[in-house]
Parts: sequence; C-alpha cells; structure tokens
Amino acid sequence: MPRDEARIAAFDVIRAVDERDSYANLLLPRILRDRGIRGRDAALATELAYGTLRGLGTYDAIIEMCSDRAPDPDVRDALRLGAHQLLRMRVPPHAAVGTTVDLVRLRVGPGAAKFANAVLRKIASRTIEEWVPIVAPDADTDPVGHLAVAHAHPRWIVSAFRDALGGDAELPDLLAADNARPLVTLVARPGRSSVKELEEAGATPGRYSPYAAYLREGDPGQIEAVAGTRAAVQDEASQLVALALTRVPLDDDDAAAHGGGERWLDMCAGPGGKAGLLDAIATHGDTAAGPDGFPGGARLLAADVQFHRARLVWQTTRHADVVTADGTEPAWRPGVFDRVMLDAPCTGLGALRRRPEARWRRDPSAVAELGRLQRRLLGTALDAVRPGGVVAYVTCSPHLAETRVVVGDVLARRGDAEQLDARAHLPEVDGLGDGPHAQFWPHRHGTDAMFLALIRKRRP
Repeated sequence: MPRDEARIAAFDVIRAVDERDSYANLLLPRILRDRGIRGRDAALATELAYGTLRGLGTYDAIIEMCSDRAPDPDVRDALRLGAHQLLRMRVPPHAAVGTTVDLVRLRVGPGAAKFANAVLRKIASRTIEEWVPIVAPDADTDPVGHLAVAHAHPRWIVSAFRDALGGDAELPDLLAADNARPLVTLVARPGRSSVKELEEAGATPGRYSPYAAYLREGDPGQIEAVAGTRAAVQDEASQLVALALTRVPLDDDDAAAHGGGERWLDMCAGPGGKAGLLDAIATHGDTAAGPDGFPGGARLLAADVQFHRARLVWQTTRHADVVTADGTEPAWRPGVFDRVMLDAPCTGLGALRRRPEARWRRDPSAVAELGRLQRRLLGTALDAVRPGGVVAYVTCSPHLAETRVVVGDVLARRGDAEQLDARAHLPEVDGLGDGPHAQFWPHRHGTDAMFLALIRKRRP
C-alpha cells in the first residue's frame, strides 16, 4: 500500500502542535520541503493541517460524543484529522475513514485502528449542520456558547469579539471569516518594487493599499522581488496603519531643527513588516500618493527587545538603523522623534485565520499581563515623540482591553497628548468604526483585525 504522504505530513504537524507547542505556519512548510511534497499533495496537506487545527474545539466535542472512552493523544489527533475530512472537506466518507484508519494503523497500531474506525463511522453518520445542534449549547439561551462550538473559537474570544463589534449582528460573519483561508497579500516597497512588477509575477492589485497585491496561488518566496526583500508578504491592514502614520501632518516644521529631515522610530519592530515599509517610505517617499504623500528624506530607527527579531528587521530594511533595545527602558533620548510606530505585543486575536492553533493557546490571563506592558510602551512612545509629533498605537487584536482601554487609560494620566481621528488618514477604507480609532475586520475588509490609534504630542 503506497504511503499517503500528504496526510502523514498533516498528522505530524498536528502532533507537533499538540505535543510540543510547535507553530504550524513554521513547521508545515519545512516538512513539505524536506519530504518533497509539492503541488496538489502540498495543498491537501495544508488544508488538512490548518483546517483541523482551526476546528479543534468543534471536532473534540463531536469525538467525545462518539467515543466510549477518552482516546490517547495520538489517536485523538488522527480522529481530529478524520473529522475535518468528513465534516468540512469534500472527501468521500469511505476515503476519509479508510485513510485515517490506515494512518492510525501505521503510526499507533491495529488495536487503535479498530477503535478509530468505530468512532469515525459514527462521526460520518451526520453532517456538520446536524452535529452542531447536538454538541453546541442552545443558540437562544446561550448564543455565545453556541457560536463558540459552531465556529470553533474559545468562548472567551467570542465574547471579546462581540464586545469589540458592539453587538451580535456581525459576530457569525466575523467567526466564519476567521475560519476562511486568507489570501497571501504582498507589499511592493516603494522605490524598490511596484505593484506592476508583482502583477507580472502573477499577483493582482490590492483593494486598499496602493502597494498591495494578492497572490492567489504559488509560493511568494519564488517571486524575485520577494526573494530580494524589495517586496514582502504583509497584510493589507498592516500596510495601511504604517501609511496612516506617515500621512499625519506634523504640528510644525521643527524637523529641520534637528538635522534637516524627520526622525522616525519603530519601537517593537520585529520581525520587520511595518519597518520594511516605513524604511522604504522614509527613504523614497510615498510614491503612490504623488505630491500629497510623504516626500522622503526621513531616517528610521527600528528597535526590538529580542536580538533574533532585530536581526530580521536588519535583513528586511535597507537604510534603517536597527538596534536591540527594550522599549520600556529606552535607549534613546526623549522628545527627539517626529513619528513613532508602536506595534505593541498583543494576543494576536486579529490574525487567528493565519495562525490556526493560536486560538487554543491563548487564555484571558494573557490579556491582563499584556495590558500592563502595552501601557508602559505607549507611555514611553509618547515620551519619545517631540511636541507636535505623532504616535501610532497598533495592535493585531480587537480586544477592547488591548485597544481602546489601553489608549484611554494612558491619555487619562497625561495632559500632553490628544487622540486624532485615524479614519481621516485612511480615506481608502470604509467601515472602520465610530472613531477616533480605526478598527479593521476580516469579514468587512478581508484583512487581519488590526487596531490603530493616532496620538499627537501637545505643545507645552
């Protein structure tokens, strides 16, 4: 019997995530490359691994109902893989059951294979639409619990999303968008590449950012501009929050007083996505905006507390000064920067569609711990910017405790800063909320759920 390399690769990824807390988005490409899995088999392995990891909560509830005992961890992971094929993929039931049983027989043993066969046949007796009402709480009495199981999100995350949206109306659409495969979005760094060049490599122009392009298939690393760091993979919302920072008019023309050009700081720059775009704009200007964009001539200092992340920033930028430094204990003098980007460490709840296992790794305690760090970093960011300058506070999370609450708490303790209307600097995009902050959403914009607040340092 020939080995089913795609399913074996997916199973090995799921086991590594479960057993060793591996990151699927880092491990899977390496396994595919090392084992020579390409084309349709690589696409199948990717869908099997990512889809299974996204749906763990739902699949576990169904497996529990179909089992007379708790499966061993390796058997449970195989059952999760089989459940995904039976319930969410167009794999014929006999093939989904048969290949999963073969996998269990190969990796665990014949006795476990018989158990897996019995459980999978029970799972196959109903569709996902029939299973959800059985394993999920009642939608009328417990809507959050029902959505948590139906859309495979932890309950606390569903509650946080509902609070951030301001109600239930869009919640199912958001959760569904989190489970959809995201497009690969590229950025053509101005002065170094162009959207036209990316189009010639098979991409299509982005929806919002003038530097964005979508790659619907293929390996972005094979594109010459990406391989040469003239372009990169970067979510469109990530591009736009960086652009918004460069678009805010400064309160005066003091940039010339300290060296003839603006000074920019990216405080938590690793792994370098926003720093790469800011560095290109600082050097070459906002080439897509014409006379209304930043003309260039700025200098970027990019910092990260971890050396390996700072090294990634150094590799992706061309002209920036890159240092390893703790933003809570600044290595720079206060009040010297015109613009400061603070992409604060956060739970990453806005990028769950790209990191399939992340939703099951986080817990609410992380929000409070990160909130303390976010407040300290925003305080030092405001200390770093000069009067009349501007700070962009960004998180890849819509959780209110990481976004509006952090900004409100910090500004309430200071009399030297005011929040600007971020939406005014993102005219390409509708549906960013009631302001003054801007909130991107996967179901509205097709981007990560990224938050942006723009804050100006007042004059004394």
